[in-house]
Amino acid sequence: MRLSDRIAEQLQALIATQGLQPGARLPAERQLAAELGVSRPSLREAIGKLSSQGVLESRHGGGTYVRAAADDWTGAGIVAPLAALLGSLPEYGYDVLEVRHALEGATAWYAALRATEADKARIRTAYEAMLPFHGGDDPTQVSRRDAEYHLAIAEASHNAVLTQVMRGLFDLLHSNVSNSRRKMYTLPQTFEQLAAQHREVMQAILAGDAPAAREAVHRHLEFVHTTLRSLDEDEARLARFSRLPPSSQDR
Repeated sequence: MRLSDRIAEQLQALIATQGLQPGARLPAERQLAAELGVSRPSLREAIGKLSSQGVLESRHGGGTYVRAAADDWTGAGIVAPLAALLGSLPEYGYDVLEVRHALEGATAWYAALRATEADKARIRTAYEAMLPFHGGDDPTQVSRRDAEYHLAIAEASHNAVLTQVMRGLFDLLHSNVSNSRRKMYTLPQTFEQLAAQHREVMQAILAGDAPAAREAVHRHLEFVHTTLRSLDEDEARLARFSRLPPSSQDR
C-alpha cells in the first residue's frame, strides 16, 4: 500500500474513533502529523485523496473539516427524471448505456492507476460474487451483482463525482430492468461471455494497466449494447407477428 493511502486510512480511523461529526475540524496539520507519526507533505497528500473522495474538505486558510453529508443530488437530479423517461420510453436505456460507455472507460482507467490493495480486494470479491450465478437465476439479483462489481471499480477510481454519477445510473437501471436485460442475464452462453469480459477488466485493473482496463470496459459495453439491441429486435419481431390475423400466421 502506498504511504498516502495508509495515512488516509489512519485519518479515517481517527475520525471514527474520535467520533468527529460532519463539519468538525481536524487538528492542525503540525499536530496531526506528529500524532500520526508522518511527514507533513505525506499528510497533505492523504488529505487531498480524502478530499477528492468527499470525506474531507480543506478550506483555504481555515483548516481541514469532515465534510457534511451532501444532498442526494444523484437521486433527485439524475435518477428521478430519467426513471420517468425510461418508464414511458424504454429505448432511452440506450442513452444510459452510451453515458456508461463514456464514464466507465474513465473509472477503469483511474482505478488501474489509483486502486489500493483494499480496493483490489473489493473488486475481486465483487467479481467472485457474480460467478455462482448462471442462466436461470433471478435476473434482478444477477443485475445487482453486476452493478456492485462496476461500482467497486468506480470507487477504486477515487473520483467522488464519477462514483456518485455511476451510483445514480445503476440505481436507475435497477428500477427499470427491461425484458431484454432480463434475458441477457438468463442466457447461459451470454452470461459466460459477460463473466469473461468482467474478468478481463479486473485483471487489467489489478495489473495497473490503465489503457488495457479502459479498452476492456469499452469492449464489454459494446457487447452489452449489441446483445440488448439484438434481443430488442427479436422481441419487436415477435410482437409484430403476434398482431397478425391467425390466417396470416398460418401461411
